[in-house]
Amino acid sequence: MTSNSTAPNQDMPGTPEAPAPDIDLADSAYYTNRYISLLEFNLRVLAQAEDTTLPLLERLKFLLIFSSNMDEFFEVRLAGLQRDIAFNQARPEADGMHPKDVLKVISDKCHVAIERQYALLNEELLPLMAEENIHFIARDSWTAPQVQWVKHYFRQQVAPVLTPIGLDLAHPFPRLVNKSLNFLVTLEGADAFGRRLGLAVVPAPKSLPRIIRMPDDVCEGGDNFIFLSSIIHYHAGYLFPGMKSTGCYQFRLTRNSDLFLDEEKVEDLSTALKGELASRRYGEEVRLEVADNMPDELINFLLNKFGLDDSQLYRVNGPVNLTRMMSVLEVAKTHHEFPSFKPNLPADLQRSDRMFAAINSGDILLNHPYESFQPVIYFLKQAARDPDVVAIKQTLYRTGTNSEILELLEEAARNGKEVTAVVELRARFDEESNIEIASRLQEAGVVVVYGIVGHKTHAKMMLVVRREGPRLRRYVHLGTGNYHAGNARLYSDYSLLTCNEELAEDTHKIFQELTGMGRPAQLKHFYHSPFTLQQDLLIQHIRNERDNALNGLPARIWFKCNSLTDKTVIEELYRASQAGVEIKLIVRGMCCLRPGVPGVSDTIEVRSIVGRFLEHTRVYYFHNQGDYKVYLASADIMERNLYRRVEISFPILDDKLRERVYKEGLEIYLKDNCQAWIMSSDGTYTRLAPAEGEERLSAQMYLMDKLG
Repeated sequence: MTSNSTAPNQDMPGTPEAPAPDIDLADSAYYTNRYISLLEFNLRVLAQAEDTTLPLLERLKFLLIFSSNMDEFFEVRLAGLQRDIAFNQARPEADGMHPKDVLKVISDKCHVAIERQYALLNEELLPLMAEENIHFIARDSWTAPQVQWVKHYFRQQVAPVLTPIGLDLAHPFPRLVNKSLNFLVTLEGADAFGRRLGLAVVPAPKSLPRIIRMPDDVCEGGDNFIFLSSIIHYHAGYLFPGMKSTGCYQFRLTRNSDLFLDEEKVEDLSTALKGELASRRYGEEVRLEVADNMPDELINFLLNKFGLDDSQLYRVNGPVNLTRMMSVLEVAKTHHEFPSFKPNLPADLQRSDRMFAAINSGDILLNHPYESFQPVIYFLKQAARDPDVVAIKQTLYRTGTNSEILELLEEAARNGKEVTAVVELRARFDEESNIEIASRLQEAGVVVVYGIVGHKTHAKMMLVVRREGPRLRRYVHLGTGNYHAGNARLYSDYSLLTCNEELAEDTHKIFQELTGMGRPAQLKHFYHSPFTLQQDLLIQHIRNERDNALNGLPARIWFKCNSLTDKTVIEELYRASQAGVEIKLIVRGMCCLRPGVPGVSDTIEVRSIVGRFLEHTRVYYFHNQGDYKVYLASADIMERNLYRRVEISFPILDDKLRERVYKEGLEIYLKDNCQAWIMSSDGTYTRLAPAEGEERLSAQMYLMDKLG
């Protein structure tokens, strides 16, 4: 990298006064709680649903994404915290809050948020949708033809798969599946055996759609939907012949969904995971959602059954499983969505038989989703079919079973290539599909390995070895995201395609680590976890910027990542700020650093971008006295990424591409004045808005216009 490369603006703070010697940077006052910080991100998603400038169906989509995010928050994050407290393993983190106090704060915030969510749905979104001829028809509004249609639908589609369970000594309370829709029914009278049960449970099978579109011939126009819960409510008495149903109330139970494996005692990770997947559906209870009209005595009955208290109870005014409303978005497609967007496919990358030639012409950088993911697929397609390609190696974290990537790896193996896939079986919630992927690949002749015990393989790499004349040449794809074409249309990520021999050699060495054994690889350009990414990339470069600032030189650090929680790195950022380094952090989700604390983080700004696409890129920029360095990474600045995963960070060596990342991946996001949320020193966020007379600038919209 030459010193005359295009450098960013160097107007930065001069030499500051020396920091006060009595400031203890380990003090809990300088850190936020990671659980609360993650919840704050989810609240920013909810705020998108409240944003009246967005198209109506996009607002609904954000509301449902919030619901899905909260499900995961409860069944993974909060469940883990509750488990640690129950087993007396929970300890205060860097922020110093006692875990029980964290639970209390989260419970209070969650109850307020869920109330906001349902109020927004009922009082604003559903009425607006009705104005646009998208209707959700309540039971008390069904017309006679609609009643007849519902009865027919129930008899044909619902009743045959329902299993009502009366509660008595022979029929104890059933063990309910995680996040399943259920109904508690109160009954009067005796059944065929003379039993006066009083209560019954009706689980709704997951095979049944939660929302059903009614046919046009029984409606008055538009899109008309009814909830499965309404159909079951209406027919509750039918399920118990000769008895009277006096009440029917929906409820949903959320369970701990983490998997527990003692990897030191597991001989076959795939087989062990298969056995654990079933248990995920029946983990410890963490949340109970009930219809807000359920009587208190029934609520207490359920709380007792599940061993929960009032803080874990959520009364909701509407469906208890809002996420299943996503199906509406597929049916009710109207102009009330974001304008259609097509990623750009550069002209020289539009042929799958010319990828090697294109990469030979120079490194290729793709900025997804603004630029198409298709060239990555074309790269693998040419490798699978080119007779000169002898070997392909690839990591697979989240790919999906219906993936062209998998089909091409299978094709390559059948074409006689040496194909190796490092499949991470423990990618949360993708374990089952990844086991299926591994089996499919093995059947096709692919060598499948599962990475390193105790360390998830999160690096995104593909290495292709091609015979060109008397030599073997290596081509590489490196990415910040997953090999999932669907995600590449929704997530912001980078892809680098290169045949740089030094980058290829580093990639080769990482694959050797993953498939073989030996000491940590000695790498020329890459930094990798759990060995060098934290100390040699992040901490060393932060210290270099700090030294430059203390010597009166311009100094700047800009990071873009999903989460920042590692205390060691945060302390180094604080020391750099005390020295006067300009630090700007674009952190989508969790951030345990407190910006703007006098004497500690005066020069640090933290912002979060929430918009149409999920911000997923990891970019680490260091000014380096004008000869600036830019690294892309698969890793966030979290303990799990730095210590318990195999991650990579790689430099952008080409001057023009490096400037692209600087401008498109960092600078434009720091100018965003409408989708950016600025973090205060107390951990709260405020959404930016253009000042009077200021032009509205959305980074995502800018990139769509420029690259799409």
